[in-house]
Amino acid sequence: MLSRDLLRDEPERVRQALADRHMDAALLDGWLRLDAARRADLVEGEELKRQRNEASRAIGKVKQQGGDASAGIAAVGRLKARIEEIEARLAAIEPEIAAIELSIPNLPDAGVPRGDESANRCERTVGEPRKFSFPPKAHWDLGPALGILDFERGARVAGARFTVSFGAGARLERALISFMLDLHTGEPGYREVLPPFIVNRESLLGTGQLPKFEPDLFKLEGTSYYLVPTAEVPLTNLHRDEILDAARLPLRYTAYTPCFRSEAGSYGKDVRGLIRQHQFNKVELVQLTAAEASFAALEELTGHAETVLQLLGLPYRVMTLATGDLGFAAAKTYDLEVWLPGQDAYREISSCSNCTDFQARRANLRYRPEGGGKARLLHTLNGSGLAVGRTLIAILENYQEEDGSVTVPEALRPYAGGLERITAAG
Repeated sequence: MLSRDLLRDEPERVRQALADRHMDAALLDGWLRLDAARRADLVEGEELKRQRNEASRAIGKVKQQGGDASAGIAAVGRLKARIEEIEARLAAIEPEIAAIELSIPNLPDAGVPRGDESANRCERTVGEPRKFSFPPKAHWDLGPALGILDFERGARVAGARFTVSFGAGARLERALISFMLDLHTGEPGYREVLPPFIVNRESLLGTGQLPKFEPDLFKLEGTSYYLVPTAEVPLTNLHRDEILDAARLPLRYTAYTPCFRSEAGSYGKDVRGLIRQHQFNKVELVQLTAAEASFAALEELTGHAETVLQLLGLPYRVMTLATGDLGFAAAKTYDLEVWLPGQDAYREISSCSNCTDFQARRANLRYRPEGGGKARLLHTLNGSGLAVGRTLIAILENYQEEDGSVTVPEALRPYAGGLERITAAG
């Protein structure tokens, strides 16, 4: 969340940021009204406490001298009643203020293009889309024909937007997870984590999924637990309420988890195939850095995600998201969009974001500068490295052959038991 000093001292900056995100400034206006009332009550309360203390001392002197202190005692009683009234009002206002603060998004970085999705800026395109001598098929046709993806049985077992993978399809997903984890824990130096696949409410508040995105989460009935929507949540919260030494920074974590999302806001979008599932596999990258290093870390983290696509020989492009397309917690985001020939389009396969100190303030993530001094808020970054199901889609569509078979990328073969080609017979 944003600091109270920022909301109070630079309201026009926040107002402009909300407009750039296509959000109403009413949230900010409501916060400013409540904050003004709160500060007025605090000032009055402190003054009344001062008067009460003075009156109490005066009563003591009167009693020492054998005088009548009844009038003073009555005055102190009135002051006490007024102080209690103010404190009750403050106790009621504070949750209202906090609720608004949790609903205001991060400020976009100054270098982010303004506008909606159409204003997203292409930074670079890597690799040439393959020229096919036949009409390329979409993965929702290729997978069932090869017998490796079964959407009907997934729906039978669980419901719409669930899929069963068989044989080479299941093996390829497992191979991709191991390939990505080995890559990220190698030279880039991420530390592998196997986190819980269930998280508590505090963790989701810390990263910004709550309260805004509660409809997109799967909650376990009768508990305060939720199925993990992304490994960003447990990884970012590993050091919640801690103060790290600056010498340990940056911290780099990577994890595989299944991810669970209700897709409540998708309104029927991408209902075919694996693009938008209620359950999917993902390898996540998270970095915790000092403030001055975070934007360089974003470039680095994005490059780590790109390496997966490069080694798999998949064409892609890097897009800087415009203000109206940014995620709630992000100050700047690069989307990696992989080319899908069966759909004749680039589709998102990773979002790499710098959340600056927005999540750190919510989760109380801090570090102590070298040489000591006051603890400072960390900057948090996250990105998919990559979404496994979408990587499988890209392989199926980019490496398909005219006979319906699919060639396995060379970099992946050692992880797939030497499998070189997926055929219907296999």
